[in-house]
Amino acid sequence: MTAVLAASALMLSAGCSSDGGAGASAGRDSAPSRPASSSSATVGGDASATAPPAKGSVKVAATLTRDLKSPWGLAALPDGDLLVSSRDEGTITRVDAESGKKTVIGSVPGVAPAGEGGLMGLAVSPAFASDSLVYAYFTTASDNRIARMLYDERKPAGQQLGAPDTILRGIPKGRIHNGGRIAFGPDKMLYAGTGETGETGLAQDKESLGGKILRMTPDGRPVHGNPSADSVVYSYGHRNVQGLAWDSRKRLWASEFGQNTWDELNLVEPGKNYGWPEAEGKAGKAGFVDPVAQWRTEEASPSGIAYAAGSIWMAGLRGERLWRIPLAGTEPSADPQAFLEEEYGRLRTVLPVAGAAGGRDVWLVTSETDNRGTPGAGDDRILRLDGPVTRGRRRRPTTPAEGRVHGREPGSRREDTRREPAGTAVPASPAACRAGPRAPGARR
Repeated sequence: MTAVLAASALMLSAGCSSDGGAGASAGRDSAPSRPASSSSATVGGDASATAPPAKGSVKVAATLTRDLKSPWGLAALPDGDLLVSSRDEGTITRVDAESGKKTVIGSVPGVAPAGEGGLMGLAVSPAFASDSLVYAYFTTASDNRIARMLYDERKPAGQQLGAPDTILRGIPKGRIHNGGRIAFGPDKMLYAGTGETGETGLAQDKESLGGKILRMTPDGRPVHGNPSADSVVYSYGHRNVQGLAWDSRKRLWASEFGQNTWDELNLVEPGKNYGWPEAEGKAGKAGFVDPVAQWRTEEASPSGIAYAAGSIWMAGLRGERLWRIPLAGTEPSADPQAFLEEEYGRLRTVLPVAGAAGGRDVWLVTSETDNRGTPGAGDDRILRLDGPVTRGRRRRPTTPAEGRVHGREPGSRREDTRREPAGTAVPASPAACRAGPRAPGARR
């Protein structure tokens, strides 16, 4: 890691207690809740699973880049560089994974940003070395859709994306609850999380693509083995899915916004009904799958998730914190633990660092410029969460600027994500990365 990059990463630790700061407890208002073991959420079938330590820690170690506008989707190229989407500007930017240099590679035609909609999730083709395809989930004037584009980096900056080839259209759109996360799974199929746009009935309607998790071939067709042979619907009864990740056993996990009571982390199985709008959180109702873990809405409003170091790492928007959920098989092995509370504001996306030793490093994207935050200088940014360390082996910063936490004034404004009316750059110098707690009244 270069000295510039080291001026600002986050160190995930699965073996030592929190360094004081926001991650000292699982939440100040009320403890997150996880359901009791059941036939659908147990370590069963994974008796040999080794749980990670109950407590971990997060320490700021590096900021890769800053001054991003409404960043949403994040995807890694084979060489480790990142592609990040701008929801409101409709552009895709390449970020050098070492220097943080930003290069706009192009705009996506047809993006119509409004409310929570715009250019959202990104995914890189599993066959990128041969097909050079980038996938995007975005809102148009009539729907949400998924398209793929040829990425030719030999062309001039800003002109490197080919015309969109739409592979799936007709996903309901709205000012709220557009879902938007896409990812290729271990089976090399494309998965998408959608929202019900505020029309709650869509979640239970199997003929609608709203309020679902979808599974499709890279060209948008239903996959053999889907619950219905002629449908891309994989699971239903969802309110607004913005996080998808697979664990080491290739099980699919998804984060989901609740309404006013419970946000959820779900273990997703094909054909299962996750309850919305009949159930929110752990309802214990027949026919519905309860979440594996749940949070009060003010503590989470979860967006992206990633699996690393034996845990799910979940970004919180309204909650303005990063959650760690240690897993033993198909259920948490300990209570979820919160980090970075109110330190970087709203958090949108988490992504494993490609090629990191042990698969333990993670990128984290902030979301203060999404019209619901209170952005400050440098927002938004991509942070690096560096691999776990154990007690006695903590890596020391190489400059005084490294490892300093960017503070946030207690009580600063936090928007509620669920009540909206329906209706080229070089990383800053180490000195610019230094930030203690904000002075009273500082704008965020």
